[in-house]
Parts: sequence; C-alpha cells; structure tokens
Amino acid sequence: MVVERTGEAFELEAQLTVIGSKLQPGQMAPDFALDYLNPSTSGIQTVNLTDTDGKVRLLNVVNSLDTPVCHVETHHWDDLQRDLPENVVIYTISMDLPYAQARWQVNEDTTHPVLSSHRSEDFGRNYGVLIKEWRLLQRAVMVIDRQNRIIYAEYLPDQMREPDYDAAMEAARQAAIS
Repeated sequence: MVVERTGEAFELEAQLTVIGSKLQPGQMAPDFALDYLNPSTSGIQTVNLTDTDGKVRLLNVVNSLDTPVCHVETHHWDDLQRDLPENVVIYTISMDLPYAQARWQVNEDTTHPVLSSHRSEDFGRNYGVLIKEWRLLQRAVMVIDRQNRIIYAEYLPDQMREPDYDAAMEAARQAAIS
C-alpha cells in the first residue's frame, strides 16, 4: 500500500504530497542502490547502504543541488565533515543526474559522495521523502548507526529551510563512539 502524506511539505505557497512513511529512530534503515559518478574516474558505480556496514552514515537528502538552499546545505555538510570521527560517512542524496552531481561537485570543490536516485523512486518511497508533485526528494537528514538502525531523522516540511545541523552532528558523534 502506498502511503501519501499531505500537509507535511511545502515551499512558499505550494503544498506538496510526500510518498512513503517517515522512518523513526529505532527502525532498520532500508538498503539502497544509488548511482555515484566518481569525478576522478568519470565512472558510474552503484553505492549501497551495506557498502559502509560498520560505519555511521549521515544522509543529507536534498531536492536538487542546483537550488540555493540545497547548495548551501551541501556545502555546510562538507565543511562539517572534518569535525566528525573518521568512522562517519556523509552522503548527499538527490534525484539529480549523476553527471550533473559530479559537475556540481567539481565546480564547488566538495569532497563527500553525492548519490543519485534518478533511476528509481525506491529510495524516496522507502525513506519517506518522495515529493509526488515534483518527483524530487523532500529535504531530510538521517543518521544511521553501525548496525544499520535509524538513530536520528529530521524531515523538513519547509523546503526553504535548512536542517538542525547541531542535532544531527551530535547524533552522528554519539553513534560513532557507541
């Protein structure tokens, strides 16, 4: 059964429908298979959640890297990654094409992996972030512990607002030392 959540996302006057159930702390994180175009090799590879088993993952989910808030937010996470333990991996995830993501990443000199869910709506549905009207992802931040359990989830209703960086960072730090 498809879950559609109305009234949980908006941008300015536009009310948006989000497909999928919100993930809650304590739930197991669904695996994913997303595209990553490695800027140094120009080759596309598939990245799965299980590729980083044993590490803490911070997922920065954005609408599109080419929008102002997503641009600022992704840069901010890139700057913050140096303040995290080495066993924490940050991924930015959008439905942008991997070629556009790689171009953005090179032009903006960011270093953490940017993953694309352009091939399928599965990530959006499974993580409860697929915006029906736009076929883009709702802004969200999730922290997944070393046992693949969600320990922090922030779904932002206002697509023009940045997440609570401090809360997500603290959750990632705590998971890294537990």
